Amino acid sequence: MNDAETTILQVKTALKAFNNAREWSQYHNPRNLAMALSVEANELLSLFLWSSDTGPQPPVASRQQSVHEEAADVMICLLNFCNSMNIDLAQAVHQKMQKNNEKYPVNKSRGKLEKHNEL
Repeated sequence: MNDAETTILQVKTALKAFNNAREWSQYHNPRNLAMALSVEANELLSLFLWSSDTGPQPPVASRQQSVHEEAADVMICLLNFCNSMNIDLAQAVHQKMQKNNEKYPVNKSRGKLEKHNEL
């Protein structure tokens, strides 16, 4: 599997089958999955702790494999959350990008860090 050949639906379906085979779906309510997503995102973040802005990312080369694994854990938790909430993630991303396009028009926001209400 790779990004170029795999749909979000294929990954969500594979995760659902994986979880069902282990009877883990009983633990996958939205609240627990939202908390797990936060935990996994913080585990990813911890791999970059004490990095300098101009130094290597992550700061320790041996952490690179862990970065891949934690990124996967974040995606797994997010897709499990989307499965539990019946969220079509591609559609949600598309709608959010449309909303952000209205809030942050290129002519006002290019190269700027301000929030939409500060532009």
